[in-house]
Amino acid sequence: MRVRIDMLYSTPKKIEAAFSSEEMSAGEAVVMTDDMLKTGRVKEVKYTDAKERVWTLKELKKLLKVIEEEPHDIKLYFDGGFDIESSNAGLGCVIYYKQTGKSLRLRKNAFAEGLVSNNEAEYAALHLALQELEFMGVHHLPVEITGDSKVVINQLNGEWPVYEPELAKWADRIESKMQSMGIDPIYEAISRKGNREADQLAAQALRGEEVTSTFNMDHLKKQDGLS
Repeated sequence: MRVRIDMLYSTPKKIEAAFSSEEMSAGEAVVMTDDMLKTGRVKEVKYTDAKERVWTLKELKKLLKVIEEEPHDIKLYFDGGFDIESSNAGLGCVIYYKQTGKSLRLRKNAFAEGLVSNNEAEYAALHLALQELEFMGVHHLPVEITGDSKVVINQLNGEWPVYEPELAKWADRIESKMQSMGIDPIYEAISRKGNREADQLAAQALRGEEVTSTFNMDHLKKQDGLS
């Protein structure tokens, strides 16, 4: 969660002024506030999030403790592959997140039948990723949603209209699920090369190779440090 710090500062001669910071992560805001409070000159401090909700320092610290135990700092990648001859599709998603001080990666794919286009497969892959977030217990958090489908990204962020009935149904399902989970989506379109992991998972699903795994990315960092 990102917040803005709003504070009232007073000099030793009792000259007071109100200041507001740029948006920053809640964790950074708490660290900065704790440092400024050491001066003894901060009279009032509060935090405002992206939805204009106001938090006290005590409330924000309590929230951060809860968040630390749950999945947070989430970025997901999705991709769908479609075989026009069989109308079969492969769905792939990769979810990077933090929990209890660890940096984790979840990889998941699925085989799907009866779809009509590659764009529908892309929507289905994103829906698969949201289902995984739901299983993980993710709720009321911003989530970075990343994919190489400009159609899906631009339709969901409102830049492009949705004309095809089957895509409109998927868009409604996805938006309804995100709303029920309290997810605040941050969309990013990337190149196919940048979406390699999800693309590979989708291709494996089309071949009938099922993948479900969770990996601690901190192990890679330790190995890199030794190499």
